[in-house]
Amino acid sequence: MMLPLLAGIILGQAAPATKPVNVVPFKRGENSMIIDATVNGVKGSFMFDTGFAGAFVMGDQYNIGPATGTITLRDFVGELQAKTVKMRSLEIGGMKIKCDDDIVQQPGENMSESYGVHCDGIMGLSVFKDQIFEINFQKNEIYFYPKTYDITKKPTDNKKTFLQKMLPMGNTAIELLVHTKDEQEFILTLDTGNAFYATTYLETIENAGLWPKEKKPDFMKSSFVASGEVPSFTTRLADLHIFGVPVKESYWDIIAQPSGSADSQGTVGFGFLSNFNVTIDLGRRRVFMEMFKENAQNEAEAELGLVALYDEELKGVVVYRVMPKSPADKAGIKPLDHILSLDGVELQKQGYREMRRLLEGAPGSKVKVIASRQGVVKRYEIERDYLINQMPPRTAGSPGQASPPSGGR
Repeated sequence: MMLPLLAGIILGQAAPATKPVNVVPFKRGENSMIIDATVNGVKGSFMFDTGFAGAFVMGDQYNIGPATGTITLRDFVGELQAKTVKMRSLEIGGMKIKCDDDIVQQPGENMSESYGVHCDGIMGLSVFKDQIFEINFQKNEIYFYPKTYDITKKPTDNKKTFLQKMLPMGNTAIELLVHTKDEQEFILTLDTGNAFYATTYLETIENAGLWPKEKKPDFMKSSFVASGEVPSFTTRLADLHIFGVPVKESYWDIIAQPSGSADSQGTVGFGFLSNFNVTIDLGRRRVFMEMFKENAQNEAEAELGLVALYDEELKGVVVYRVMPKSPADKAGIKPLDHILSLDGVELQKQGYREMRRLLEGAPGSKVKVIASRQGVVKRYEIERDYLINQMPPRTAGSPGQASPPSGGR
């Protein structure tokens, strides 16, 4: 009489969870994750970039050994050359990791200013190519699992949990599909190194029927990648399945020039991925994502309509571009103006990401700007506005050019 009851108890139990063999905490930057590691005996903190197929990028101010060769690096739009150093040793969280890929060294630059947290370089996906690991954005930890851990056995409901198969493009690249409402598809890289929500090319959304061909964006801006400045704009995309996840609406950075890659058509970045705990198994070519937030949408940001960067030669933050018909343009801001302060905060060596964060905010919010033009100080109070292309018509009572987005977190 006890056997059926005992069998029922056993059948009713969930399979025991596989425990990680190691847990490594990471720090959060503004839109990045930073992992401590010791590379060739040098301790450092590195932005983990799953979109970079190599091992490490470090400045040449670090003494990690003599150069052993050169490498050609490719980003969204171009190529650049860098020297390489042989990897002799690597340790992360007390765990020694075997990695045969070379370390890339470039002329030193202050990555800490770019990421808003101390950063000595970039850590790429090949460091973990022999690992089954989870990026737990909920707890800011990385879990390393035993080789026997099979993520294909994890339960999925395609509402909060999702299992995707990587496309057959490289051993250290995570290429997955995005589907439109009309079943058009394009290939994007799972990229924790992209600070924004998602980025693709104008030709990609044109070919997918998401943007009218020959239509020019009303608001153009600039984005900055390793190979330089690229023209870009922001637009709203509706009813997508991003890596299997249904997303009612989202706001994307669109690069307005041809793709620099024959395989990937852009990247899905930190803004999207940080809504999930992401488990990656490069050996089985699978990605499991567990959404711990209400949804995976992002919010549109209102802005002033200017791009400003720290200029090393001029020793100040200089206006690089002003969008026509933007709040900054209407207020009288001009290219080459020096921005001295925003809302009373004096600017130092702010990088592109930090400046973008300071200039964006809620629609209708005002920013006090103090600028200098040829030595003459000018003061402005400028109201932020949506500068998003292909927005719905403005509703009554809303500020600026377009109506507020309908979704968001």
